[in-house]
Amino acid sequence: MKVLVDTSIWSWVLRRKNRPVNAETASELASLANDGMVAIIGPIRQEILSGIREHDQFERLRDYLRGFPDTELTSRDHEEAASLSNECRQNGIQGSGTDFLICAIAIKNDYSIFTTDEDFTYFAKVLPIVLHQP
Repeated sequence: MKVLVDTSIWSWVLRRKNRPVNAETASELASLANDGMVAIIGPIRQEILSGIREHDQFERLRDYLRGFPDTELTSRDHEEAASLSNECRQNGIQGSGTDFLICAIAIKNDYSIFTTDEDFTYFAKVLPIVLHQP
């Protein structure tokens, strides 16, 4: 099973300057990458690359991420993400559009989701998503 790696993991491992990297998280991401199990979508790529002040750092990170091809997104994926958002809202759970797109892609492609974002634990109570555990 491929693993859709959320922005929180990428950021924790690749962008944290002032905080120590969680060794277990970094090791798990490296293991998944080495095994060809990492999945990414364009909106996650955009989030990772947004807000980088130094152009050289942006280019290094961009070039590194190019080693992971995007899972293709379609209009139906966005529609399904909206439907999942509506389903969660009916159960008192809110999230971002990108979070529900991640859920839609994970469900469609039978991916697990690797994240530190606690919102996904709430989504998992309503949606048929699998959270990756290192």
